[in-house]
Amino acid sequence: MENWLINIINEYGYFGILFLIALENIFPPIPSEVILTFGGFITTTSELGVVGVVLSSTVGSVIGALALYGVGRQLDVERLEKVIERWGSFLRLTKNDIYKADSWFDRYGPWAVFFCRFVPLIRSLISIPAGMSNMNMVIFLVLTTLGTLIWNTVLVCLGAFLGSSWEIVIVYMEAYSKIIYFSLILVVVFIVFIYRRKKRK
Repeated sequence: MENWLINIINEYGYFGILFLIALENIFPPIPSEVILTFGGFITTTSELGVVGVVLSSTVGSVIGALALYGVGRQLDVERLEKVIERWGSFLRLTKNDIYKADSWFDRYGPWAVFFCRFVPLIRSLISIPAGMSNMNMVIFLVLTTLGTLIWNTVLVCLGAFLGSSWEIVIVYMEAYSKIIYFSLILVVVFIVFIYRRKKRK
């Protein structure tokens, strides 16, 4: 896949980066780390500039985030209630669980949208619950743009700084991702444990 991504960037420049990053937001398995760090490296060997790569990748991120936000808007609480009515016993979820999750996101959603932009995979998927909770689109756009701008700037600048050794970033990003995923698993397990304990009481 890396070769395909690199070929697209080499062939289409800024537009290729915009397209790939938008696609990466909709299909998270596509590694944004490769796109951004190689995009930074290519600024040292072509007419592309760091600012242009950062801006095009950020626009692509926002487009992809808006697409998933739109998906979330279609999966509102009322539709989820119907899912719970049919599959709730199997999933061990109740309508009250949906209301609590929606209430939590209404309260902490903006922080989640911003900080999750620095978490691989989740940085894309967070747009769906934002849409489901009907988060104000202006707030969503501002926080998404700010978060992705910081993320993109860091990785593009690292790629430009390391030059032909840009792939080193990928190795460190894989380690970073594993640490983040492991931490999230622990958090989820802890939350489930506390939730079940309260439910038994």
